[in-house]
Amino acid sequence: QVQLVESGGGLVQAGGSLRLSCAAPGSTLTMNFMAWYRQAPGKQRELVASINTGGNTNYADSVKGRFTISRDNARNTLYLQMNSLKPEDTAVYYCNAVQTLYTWGRGTQVTVSS
Repeated sequence: QVQLVESGGGLVQAGGSLRLSCAAPGSTLTMNFMAWYRQAPGKQRELVASINTGGNTNYADSVKGRFTISRDNARNTLYLQMNSLKPEDTAVYYCNAVQTLYTWGRGTQVTVSS
């Protein structure tokens, strides 16, 4: 069973930056059509950014120009660089595939203070 492990979250002031990482130990899942999702308290989980097998990326309007999704195929790791963070970016962030969802990992908490 594929296990998704997210890391890199934390507490940061508005305007700050964080880089999230996602690994799937023992699997090459992160080389597939992947995405970062987030879920804020009381809200539904939403797709934030995606990257397909060709490296093409897409972003939610709310993060466009501030977040960058990428991956390192040699390390089987997916990343999300988050700049100019806003309090409304506060959420638990998860990675997963896009076309076939796997069991969700525990996510990584991102808290942005104003």
